[in-house]
Amino acid sequence: MERKPLDTLIGKNGLWVSRNGHLHGVKSCQTSQKYVRIEMDCGEIITVRNSRTSRSARALRNHKFHKPCKRCRLSDDRINEFSKKISRKDEAEIKIVRSFRLPPEKPAEPVNVKPAAVNETDNPATHIHNESRAGITADSSTYHRSALKHNTSGSSPSKPNSSSTKKAKKTSLQPQQAKSKKTEFTPLQKNRILSLLGPGEMISFSKEKRSFAELESTLTIQRKKDIREMYEDSRENLLGKLERTITEFFVDMGFLEVKSPILIPFEYMERMGVGEDKKLSEQIFRVGDNMCLRPMLAPGLYNHLRKFDNVLPDPVRIFEIGPCYRKESDGNSHLEEFTMLNFCQMGSNCTRDELEYLIKELLDFLGIEFEIAEDSCMVYGDTIDVMHKKMELSSAVVGPVPMDMDWGVDKPWIGAGFGLERLLKAKHDFKNIKRAARSESYYNGISINL
Repeated sequence: MERKPLDTLIGKNGLWVSRNGHLHGVKSCQTSQKYVRIEMDCGEIITVRNSRTSRSARALRNHKFHKPCKRCRLSDDRINEFSKKISRKDEAEIKIVRSFRLPPEKPAEPVNVKPAAVNETDNPATHIHNESRAGITADSSTYHRSALKHNTSGSSPSKPNSSSTKKAKKTSLQPQQAKSKKTEFTPLQKNRILSLLGPGEMISFSKEKRSFAELESTLTIQRKKDIREMYEDSRENLLGKLERTITEFFVDMGFLEVKSPILIPFEYMERMGVGEDKKLSEQIFRVGDNMCLRPMLAPGLYNHLRKFDNVLPDPVRIFEIGPCYRKESDGNSHLEEFTMLNFCQMGSNCTRDELEYLIKELLDFLGIEFEIAEDSCMVYGDTIDVMHKKMELSSAVVGPVPMDMDWGVDKPWIGAGFGLERLLKAKHDFKNIKRAARSESYYNGISINL
């Protein structure tokens, strides 16, 4: 028989047995991946491991306690109901099965079967062949041409008028000339042309009169010119420049910059609840049996919040910018290697208004339009989504959440995460997310396969 975990036993009984044997009433119970936070009727709050074999789990399973808590004021009915023990002997039912002998089987008597007379009649089949008759019709024009060939009268047919033949030639050439103006592009040629387009440029293949070679040559010359201008002006990569700009913004706002390891224990992801979701678990790049490439920055920030709690002044403000990795299938809006920004504040003034204020200050500083929407996710529950048109820029959370117990965080907090590539795509109107990513095919949104 499988032993039930502690949270299941508490939910079933609505009671808690402490180490000294006191029976408490449970007011609320929050469960994370490893811990259970219990608030009792007497006001006491404890956090314990969600164990199957602990002393309290055995006491709840076997209905054993020393005495009820006086401050919880449990009713006699609840105490008596918990004190009842179910005996397996009382539940056992004895069934008497009546036995009897079957009569012996009689041997089967042989059966004589007489062959029946069979009357055979031969009915020869008659085959009738119907042949269809096909009529032959002669084409009048063919007959006319053959008659002209065999004409012995020596009279030649009249020649058509020269002006009428010129008109006929003109009318026959007009559709050919119209077709020659329209250029047909293959799918590979279309993809090549689209990759050479710069930010904000568009093309209509149905109206394009230039050939593929002419169009490719024109766009290639323009892209080389754009790259030379970048070299002469700033020589900065847009992704690196955005990271430096955001770092300057948060440092001025009083946030401390941190850098966490990229290679993390997979146990961190189990604490985040990713191990329970098969889809999210398959997106993680595993390294060996126990390690993985981080798919998010949250585990490192959790550890820094716990360690800085008694060191930094209230509220604790930290942020991190760094690469993350996920196995993504949708290449238009997702990347397997992307750059994340996460900022969080723990302690006082951790409200939704403060969170929306920080988001607004950041996006106004970057010059990106946005709107706020409500959403939810498997890891954090209810979230605040920051949208640019139909693209999600950020997911923000107002804590605390039950998961905090697994990381040793017991204070209110707020936080948000942004993808830097999506911020670049929104700011510069890139056609796809790959133009803003770490790439050997694009530089600042412009193709370098020239």
